[in-house]
Amino acid sequence: MTSPVQHRWLRWPATDGTSSSGTGGGRARIAYGADYNPEQWPREVWADDARLMREAGVNIVTLAVFSWAKLQPTADTWDFAWLDEVMDLMHANGIAVDLATATASPPPWLTTAHPEILPVNERGETLWPGARQHWRPTSPVFREHALRLVEAMAARYADHPALAAWHVSNELGCHNVYDYSDDAAAAFRAWLRDRYKTSDALNDAWGTSFWSQWYGSFDEVLPPRLAASYPNPTQQLDFKRFSSDALRDYLRAEADVLRRITPDVPVTTNFMLMGDMSGMNYADWAAELDFVANDHYRQAVPRSDDELSLSANLTSGVAGGRPWYLMEHATSAVNWQRINAVKSTALLRHDALTHLAHGADAVCFFQWRQSASGAEKFHSGMVPHAGPDSELFRGVVGLGRTLQDLAPVAGSGRLQSPVAVLVDWDSWWASELDSHPSNVLRYRQEALDWYGALLDAGVRADAVPVGSDLSGYRLVVAPVLYLVPEETRVRLHDYVEGGGHLVLTYFSGIADADDRVYLGGYPGAFRDLLGVRVEEFVPLLDDETVTLSTGATGTLWSEPVRLTDPATEVLASYLDGSVAGGPAVTRRVVGEGSASYVSTRLGVDGLATVLPALLAGAGVTSELPEPVRGAVEHVVRTNGTDDFVFYVNRTAGQITLPDVTGELLLGERADDGTVTLEAHGVAVLRTPHP
Repeated sequence: MTSPVQHRWLRWPATDGTSSSGTGGGRARIAYGADYNPEQWPREVWADDARLMREAGVNIVTLAVFSWAKLQPTADTWDFAWLDEVMDLMHANGIAVDLATATASPPPWLTTAHPEILPVNERGETLWPGARQHWRPTSPVFREHALRLVEAMAARYADHPALAAWHVSNELGCHNVYDYSDDAAAAFRAWLRDRYKTSDALNDAWGTSFWSQWYGSFDEVLPPRLAASYPNPTQQLDFKRFSSDALRDYLRAEADVLRRITPDVPVTTNFMLMGDMSGMNYADWAAELDFVANDHYRQAVPRSDDELSLSANLTSGVAGGRPWYLMEHATSAVNWQRINAVKSTALLRHDALTHLAHGADAVCFFQWRQSASGAEKFHSGMVPHAGPDSELFRGVVGLGRTLQDLAPVAGSGRLQSPVAVLVDWDSWWASELDSHPSNVLRYRQEALDWYGALLDAGVRADAVPVGSDLSGYRLVVAPVLYLVPEETRVRLHDYVEGGGHLVLTYFSGIADADDRVYLGGYPGAFRDLLGVRVEEFVPLLDDETVTLSTGATGTLWSEPVRLTDPATEVLASYLDGSVAGGPAVTRRVVGEGSASYVSTRLGVDGLATVLPALLAGAGVTSELPEPVRGAVEHVVRTNGTDDFVFYVNRTAGQITLPDVTGELLLGERADDGTVTLEAHGVAVLRTPHP
């Protein structure tokens, strides 16, 4: 494993034509812009684009994301003239460039000459060109051609004054994370050799005595292609790990070329921390980048505001609390959901500022000008089909002015919250595999339920990877922590014994790093810590529920929990179902700390009936005035001297904040000291850091 890359921000062009890292020219700023695709438009539009960008306050654009076919029309010809012109145009207008390496979508000449670079699905079917990301992450042929392009671009633009950062590929793994080709099979075997060293060790980890799966050598191992029944679960889990690592290795290959030729230019790529996008373990990838970048699109799901907030929060957690770059989100509708709802300009502003609250120092969109053709022509842009004389563009201009007013926030990081919600990619992958007690369990939904319940309680919480430093958190919630390596088990035990308060949920502590069940009863790895024992799970059918003594309703899952320590307290009991009379929610005090267990899915509303006791036991209270708890999200950034306090209206109605202290950077204070938040509105105050 390579050492983590030192955090470096954009290399902003300075006023003297040079470039510098950080604020550039000594002026703090929030990056604001979009993906810009001038190759989709006639040349005469470009100057108008630059004029409108200045009007909107745009100071950065991403170029060349899907330009490989334009930059390299054939294997032996190059055309950089048009990109030279656009780079110069951007610089002349004071606009920096996040320059993509253009490797996301190979051109037709390459796939025609080398169809062996095309990915293959689990059925053995080739995924053909015609869309995007039609390449194998493990293909040596693809890598050879892609790195040749990266080398050419890095050499050409190394000294261009507009170049602020390199953008490796685009949304790595969005459509090609799982490739089952022969290239993937060979790379998977190499990955397994590195992990297990011997085939005997692999056989032990995978439990291959089951179903006569014993391997005599690594050469016999395949990816988990379509099988007659369920593939080996640890084989499936390892293939998920391998697939994430293969993409990370490709990211590293491009980054190595860029850093060799342009060592002073920061390198990033856009993650996709949103919704159920689980294929890439971004907690492992972050160390490869100078700064983390993320794409997020509002989901057509219940409590979509909470989903957006969780995704932004987790991006900050993956970034280690340092500033990060919102590479893509939408000004209004997207094109790829079943029904693509529009956004009001109030929501446009709300979404952008929520990301800013959670650490984004760049607020960017896909894309600048809405396409007139192609698969994304009905995906919104900063300049819509209606043109600049539109409510949407006026909202874009207004947001640009707001971000200029909020420039003092730039460079600040996350102020640690009292509560942490842990996210573990291994548990996410493993808990949703087949052949489980319930195949309708959704890992991220449980995390989102807890996060939403904390928002409803007015409590600040950080979403962080499971391996994060937990010191300073009074309460840690670890939803569905199914897979528990020994190191994680020890860390969480130490956290509790050191005075921390841990909450675990159903289907936690079940298996070790190889997905081998901890024997002796559930929840194996934490059975003694929690002071409970479960002999058998009782998953619930779609129309089944259980009622708790708190009045909450449990769905999806229940367990016949038995107390093994008389000191374990019952916070809620089951009133009905086959588990009636048994504990549903428990807490065991351990010195100054505690370990609690929630054995059913309660959803946000049900969690509201048990969360107060869990918070009180950890000494956590809301920092918000009581009248606005639940209606307002409270987020704090800090630079060590000043705190920047964000208040985000979670409702479609007007909210009045009682007297809040500090310098108001965004919003208006009435004569009585109150601050009014309009529907989905945001206020920002600067206060001295304690």
